[in-house]
Amino acid sequence: THLLSQPDNYLLSTGSFLRKYSLDEIPQLYAILRGKMVFVGPRPALHNQLDLIEERNKKGVSVLTPGITGWAQVNGRDEISIKEKVRLDEIYLSRRSFFFDIYIIVLTFKSVITKDGISH
Repeated sequence: THLLSQPDNYLLSTGSFLRKYSLDEIPQLYAILRGKMVFVGPRPALHNQLDLIEERNKKGVSVLTPGITGWAQVNGRDEISIKEKVRLDEIYLSRRSFFFDIYIIVLTFKSVITKDGISH
């Protein structure tokens, strides 16, 4: 949405509800079952987010499998810059472990319940 001047113009009322409660993430469970995603990892970039893709490639973050949630999501979600997302993804790359993933999942539930970091 950072590429849109007025992202709210593209949302339906049902979309706002789904986004507000992060229910729009449910279809990604299918991607996990197919092995295309994991629960914790950097959020997948959209095909037109060339700036994010380029930065991730430069920093080596693109080797990680995309995830439903990640270190960047629990540290700002939609409110942080591309540069900051990549920096946080780099931290995840260097610190990733089973217990760090559990910690991120716990923080994710907290963020969803409190609606932290959602800009639309």
